[in-house]
Amino acid sequence: MFANQPTKPDASQRVRKWDRERAQKGWWHSFELPDGRVIEGVADLASLKHRLAQFPIPENLAGKRVLDIGAWDGWFSFEMERRGAAVTAVDCWDNERFRYIHKELGSHVDYLILDIYDLDRAELGKFDIVLFLGVLYHLKHPLVALEKVCALTGGLMCIDSFVVTESYARKGRAPDLPVMEFYEIDEFGGQFDNWVGPNVECLVAFCRTAGFARVELRSVLECSACVTCYRQWEPVPATPQHAPPRLLHVEHNFNCGINFRSAADDYVSCWFSAEEQRLTREDIRPEVDGYGSGAVYLARQADGRWQVNFKLPPGVDSGWREVRLRTATSGPSNIMRIAVDIPVRAEALKIAGIRDSSTWEADELRLAPPAIMSLWVEGLPENADRNNIGVWIGAMRLAIDHLTPPAGDKPRQMNVRAPLGATPGDYLITVSIGDVRSATAPVKFVAAQG
Repeated sequence: MFANQPTKPDASQRVRKWDRERAQKGWWHSFELPDGRVIEGVADLASLKHRLAQFPIPENLAGKRVLDIGAWDGWFSFEMERRGAAVTAVDCWDNERFRYIHKELGSHVDYLILDIYDLDRAELGKFDIVLFLGVLYHLKHPLVALEKVCALTGGLMCIDSFVVTESYARKGRAPDLPVMEFYEIDEFGGQFDNWVGPNVECLVAFCRTAGFARVELRSVLECSACVTCYRQWEPVPATPQHAPPRLLHVEHNFNCGINFRSAADDYVSCWFSAEEQRLTREDIRPEVDGYGSGAVYLARQADGRWQVNFKLPPGVDSGWREVRLRTATSGPSNIMRIAVDIPVRAEALKIAGIRDSSTWEADELRLAPPAIMSLWVEGLPENADRNNIGVWIGAMRLAIDHLTPPAGDKPRQMNVRAPLGATPGDYLITVSIGDVRSATAPVKFVAAQG
């Protein structure tokens, strides 16, 4: 939404007033120094402490890692260090005031100059607590940034952001429609780097969409909202009311495989059975390796099974990862595995057998419904799936309906549909993964009888 007058006048005027004060004082944050001196910034000590008190951050942070994104003068970074945390402070510019306070306090906070879009979990690791205070509305790509932040968060993210206060009624998940204003140049407060103004519902929806399991609105202070975001679901009920769901199948919701990319916007589909007869998206607690992710789709199938889709949680490590789910009133289900960022490599492939899946005749396919043939293939890697295996007749790729799980060195069975418009005749079939291709094997397509 773009508006000629995008915010209430008092919010824009407040920003201009703050800019004038900062130009006079030079400091945004206020500080108490060890020698008794007090630095008075635009934000006084009482307001800084009150702002931080909106979030459930313990007083004792010994043994915890904290990341402060958009640290500015550094009051929040140094307060987290005072509480015992190992702190990394990040900003997109080198602030001499931060370095001055760092020296005066004898601080060990690690100060990094990085663009938010360059934050890399592989280099920085994960943090127990991430502070993301007063940053979001300065970003042209807020949701991309939030996904980056989510990947770095191991437990809790604390976010506050400027919000517009207009309300847009709707029916659905949130009480009001999530709406965001866009400021093309300097419409908000005369600042070019004020890009967006979400309403409260949009800010909360952004956090859920970025991949956090639980998102809680803590408070709205003047024109900013304070939100806590958790990577894990709430604890399992001490006395569950229902039996655990039974996880039946897990796959990539788009390509039906088991391979996922942590750097992509991949979603997981799960099929499960449950004791409960009525469930909503809000009742389901999916997770991958302990990181929760909210359901974006839930439906009950005709056979009574349920299907749920959810975003692959950001920051999941590479390798074989464990998927499970529960409901709000049950314990956790059984575990199934997916492959995350695992290269798919085959040394050699061999077609060990071909049969018609209905008649069981060897080396033939009867062109009558369902017109499916079963292949047994040796050499498939563990993370081979319906998406990365190619079954070919010449340049035509055949669709795979089913692939059995790995069973040691035994050939794996796959069921393959006849190509559209197939006609009787003798053909050569081959199987590939990447640039590794099996020798061809003969198969006869037989006309349907009668």
